[in-house]
Amino acid sequence: MEMLTIGAFAKACRLSPKALRLYDELDLLPPARVDPDTGYRYYAAEQLEQARLVAWLRRLGMPLAEIRRVRSLDDGAAAAEIRAYWARVEAETAVRRDLAAFLVDHLTEESRRDTAMTTMNPLELRYSAHSDRGRVRPANQDTAYAGARLLAVADGFGPAGAPASSAAVEALRFLDTREIPAGGVLNLLEDAVRGAARAVRDAADGAAEAGTTLTALLCTGSRLALVHIGDSRAYLLRDGELFRITHDHTVVQSMLDEGRLTEEEAASHPQRSLLLKALTGTEATTSSPDLRLHDARPGDRYLLCSDGLPAVVADDTIGELLATAPTPDQAVHTLITRANDSGGPDNITCVVADVTAAAP
Repeated sequence: MEMLTIGAFAKACRLSPKALRLYDELDLLPPARVDPDTGYRYYAAEQLEQARLVAWLRRLGMPLAEIRRVRSLDDGAAAAEIRAYWARVEAETAVRRDLAAFLVDHLTEESRRDTAMTTMNPLELRYSAHSDRGRVRPANQDTAYAGARLLAVADGFGPAGAPASSAAVEALRFLDTREIPAGGVLNLLEDAVRGAARAVRDAADGAAEAGTTLTALLCTGSRLALVHIGDSRAYLLRDGELFRITHDHTVVQSMLDEGRLTEEEAASHPQRSLLLKALTGTEATTSSPDLRLHDARPGDRYLLCSDGLPAVVADDTIGELLATAPTPDQAVHTLITRANDSGGPDNITCVVADVTAAAP
């Protein structure tokens, strides 16, 4: 068996000797032989392919723990793991890309002109909110809020789910009474969610199994700022077409993103409600929310809802019901009625808001 010194092996596989020593300590890429007297490491030529794979995966940014798992798989399974990892990276990058696009726009002259137009021609919300226990659950752990500037839905879970969802929404309510400058709204929302996380921890009394989702929209004139964590949802109905503007933070959604499940398989998956992100009773398990800004237009209709609605009512049906209801109040009650008629297995909470031009 041909043996290479650590220096020669490092040059051949394009990993530094320092990296090779680290990977040896982590049992990720141990040498073929270690001199018992000098401690000098020697590698077999057959290890070059493994080392190059490690180097390539590190260039992708894959964490060492995941690289160790990939290395233990056969070629087909390893390829599937790499594909799934990159799908997660692209999903996370998309969120940052949206934020970067907003920041670029905000710092241009066009954005400054748009801000001036917003001051002259602000938009208003006409809204309605309602929460229903459903047909199966013994109690309602959802919370809804709708005001002139703020719309919010929270879906609590665990033994303190109701207090947790109520605390999260209550922590945001101060935003409804403040003039919000468009330029600083995302920072303001991020700070408000930190306050909501603290309120949830207090309400849950430190229980990691208790917590809540949180999805909210804050109106800043011609734009709506979105904050989202969990699997409650926000939809936009524009020109008769329905768009979902949130991404579920669930195990099943991540498997869909990675191509491991079809939509049909996801609908009946036993873990479809298992959350990857939420505001919880412990600081260690609370994750950062999605934050983004949406341009609003007169005629837009927004829906915020807990997962009790889309779990039993298809998006196409949601879009039809939203499009045909003449007022937000009628839309809310029509959607909740349809969910209950479909079995109502969970609490159902809906907030609907129409965007209109403010009176001069």
